[in-house]
Amino acid sequence: QVQLVESGGGLVQAGGSLRLSCAASGRTFSSIAMGWFRQAPGKEREFVAAINWSGGSTYYSDSVKGRFTISRDNAKNTVYLQMNSLKPEDTAVYYCAAGTTAQATRNVALVNYWGQGTQVTVSS
Repeated sequence: QVQLVESGGGLVQAGGSLRLSCAASGRTFSSIAMGWFRQAPGKEREFVAAINWSGGSTYYSDSVKGRFTISRDNAKNTVYLQMNSLKPEDTAVYYCAAGTTAQATRNVALVNYWGQGTQVTVSS
């Protein structure tokens, strides 16, 4: 079992930055892939970013590539999502996810564990 707790969401103006954190407990953190998804009102949950167990491989959706950066600190059992140049269309609930591989963790159907979500609101 893996428990995931997100933090760092909030309200920010367009063009601003936020850093989300996800603290993991339970199963050995350094052996699992991690990712971030988001869900806006009335829309399906969508992939944002994923990172493999070592941090050596990362994946991003086209909509955030170049603006968001996923990273992890295995010593702290924490994964981060640095979000820069935020846009109103980035407004959503952001969910931390854990899976077997980074590639699998890009697919909402293959995620093994979910956090409770944290709200990010970007005002225009």
